[in-house]
Amino acid sequence: MKTNRVIHGDALTELQKLPAGVVQAIIADPPYFNVLEDEAWDTQWKTAADYLAWCDGWVAESMRVLRDDGLAFIFGQLGKREHTFLHLMSRLSQQHQFHDLIIWDRAVGYDERRDSFTPQYEMVLVLRKGDSVKFNKDTVRIPYDATTIEAYMKDNRYKDKEARRKHLEKGKYATNILRVPSLKGISKEKCGHPSQKPLALIEKLIACSTDAGDLVLDPFLGSGTTAAAAKKLKRKWLGIEKDSSYIKIARKRLLSITAPSSKSSIKNRKSSIP
Repeated sequence: MKTNRVIHGDALTELQKLPAGVVQAIIADPPYFNVLEDEAWDTQWKTAADYLAWCDGWVAESMRVLRDDGLAFIFGQLGKREHTFLHLMSRLSQQHQFHDLIIWDRAVGYDERRDSFTPQYEMVLVLRKGDSVKFNKDTVRIPYDATTIEAYMKDNRYKDKEARRKHLEKGKYATNILRVPSLKGISKEKCGHPSQKPLALIEKLIACSTDAGDLVLDPFLGSGTTAAAAKKLKRKWLGIEKDSSYIKIARKRLLSITAPSSKSSIKNRKSSIP
C-alpha cells in the first residue's frame, strides 16, 4: 500500500478501500455539526440523527483499519447551544472501546457569551481497538525550568541527589489536559482552514501513540496538519480530503516540511508545575 500521500475523496468511501489493521494511529478532526455555522461542510446534515449515523460509518471503518494496539483520536466541540458531540461520545464509547478523553485547553477563549462562561477548550475522544495499546508517556513530558529544578533539588527527602536531578530533568508527565495555544489569524502557521489545529498539539498525539516508521491516518486532512506532524516525526502517513482547495494547501505546506535530524521538540519549553 502506497503511503505518504493525499487521497482526494470522501472519507467513508476511501476508508473502505484500505486494508484492515494497517494504521497505528488515527487523528480525526471531522465536521462538528452546526458549530461552524458559516461553513457548508459543518451544516450539511438536516438533523443530529443524520450526523450521528454518518459518524457511525466512518468511525467503524477507521477502527477496522486500525491496528490492534492502535489508538483513534477524534476531535469534537460544543457550539453555542449545540451539544451533539456529547451524544456522539456516548454512542461511540458503546460501539467501541473507550480509552481516554483529552481536553485541549486552547489557552484563550472564543465567541464571548453573555450568559455563560467563555469556552476555552475542545475535546478529543480516544478509542482503542485491543486490550493493550502502544503508548509512550516519555515523549510528552513537560520540562521544568532551571529555577524549578533547583528548588526541588533542595528537598531533603531525596538522598540520591544525582538520581533526583535526572528525574527532574526528564520533566513531568503530561496530563490529559493539554494546554496548547490555538492559532490566531496572524500566526505564521495559519494556512486558511477555519478549524486548523496547532502543529504542536497534533505532534503530541502522534508522538505518544506511534514510533518512527508507523502509519498515521487522517480521514479529514484539511490543511494537512496531521501529515506535516507525521512527516516531521518520521512517521508514514495517509490523508483523505474531499475539498480540492484544501488539498492544494496541504500539498504546498508539506513541501516545506523536512524531517528533523535530531529529536523533535514536541514538549513545552518551561513548566513550574510539579
